[in-house]
Amino acid sequence: MAGRLLRCILILILVSFTVFTYVSKVGVMEKVDYFTTAKPDVVSKNPGMQLVGQAIRLRSFKEPIEDFDGGFAVQISGNSSGGNKATTIDENINVADSIASIRSRRIDKDKLQDDELDSKDILARKPVVLFSIDTDVPVRMPLVKTIYKPGHLDSEIDMERICPQKGLSTQLLVLITSSLRHSAARMSIRQTWMHYGSRRDVGMAFVLGKGKNKSVKKAIDQENFMYQDLIRGHFIDSYNNLTLKTISLLEWADLHCPKAKYVLKTDDDMFINVPKLLTLISTLKANRTIYGRLAQNWKPIRNRWSKYHISNAQYGKPTFPYFTTGPAYLLTGDIVHDLYVKSLNTAFLKLEDVFTTGIVAESLDIRRVNVRGMANTRTKFEACHIRDKITIHMVRNNEQFTLWNMLLDDTIKCDNKV
Repeated sequence: MAGRLLRCILILILVSFTVFTYVSKVGVMEKVDYFTTAKPDVVSKNPGMQLVGQAIRLRSFKEPIEDFDGGFAVQISGNSSGGNKATTIDENINVADSIASIRSRRIDKDKLQDDELDSKDILARKPVVLFSIDTDVPVRMPLVKTIYKPGHLDSEIDMERICPQKGLSTQLLVLITSSLRHSAARMSIRQTWMHYGSRRDVGMAFVLGKGKNKSVKKAIDQENFMYQDLIRGHFIDSYNNLTLKTISLLEWADLHCPKAKYVLKTDDDMFINVPKLLTLISTLKANRTIYGRLAQNWKPIRNRWSKYHISNAQYGKPTFPYFTTGPAYLLTGDIVHDLYVKSLNTAFLKLEDVFTTGIVAESLDIRRVNVRGMANTRTKFEACHIRDKITIHMVRNNEQFTLWNMLLDDTIKCDNKV
């Protein structure tokens, strides 16, 4: 009898605790004001989502709400004759899911670093309001030209060293995408394989965006004064803006080095075996081609919590077109202009390698060719193994010197059978 009574008491306690927890959560949710009622003229195409004649929208990105890793957002400035329009950027998100996602991913704005800013800080020229309501037909992402501001910051660039005479004698132009705060990575590259940039037929420079932190900007200005090798575009430097960084790279090459025979796009965590790359170039005869690690039948990642998440609204096909992976790929100089112009008229996608060497390149009928030595992976740190590779990925700053020494040490003999 006592046992039954004890069990009843425990059940009552559990029920009471559950009810109390639910009531508390409801109270908190009622205080969340991330959503406001849109104007009546904004109507979902799905009658089931009209919510009794009203559409629920996210607040404007000018208000203090932080983006979350799973999606893409832009802050837009300027006016448009069409006024504000709705653009779907995520799939299958209902209001409750949206609230939960945003609340779980809120970021302390005061602690936000420049190199962690989301794509909502992109400079743009047309107003676009981004919605998270489902529609029957996914709304396309905005064209790049509506969010990309052409041009580069006015700063001293040693053009005579990087690309003299518009690239008339330039066999290879190496443009290295780098983050604002990666000064140590840039320095380690300058002191190692970037020495090949002193050759008359090789040019090298870094490509960056811009940030809002004044001290970082001052440091970047001082660095550029010393080395004159920083190309800076008009976009916020962040992961979600890597596509804009690559477009900025293409624009600069097209404008200032249009006669270069080849352009290598690479990152600041890469070691480039420049002698082996030049040897490869001497054997190439094709035009309108991209060389690198060819990715075939790769599927979009639909997990919204992934860094690489792509929703159906952003890209609806089950697989990406063939593309070359982003750490390093080689472009023939005759496609740089076409890639830049076509990119501006293509729907934005934050995966820069898929966007540039996949979607845009395929639309231009540009070949993508796999090169064994450009595996874009980390490899064994052995001299003969290093000399057999053209590109090595995930190289730390201090490791650049280790690989550099292995490359140059003529006391180590290799039999070319690595």
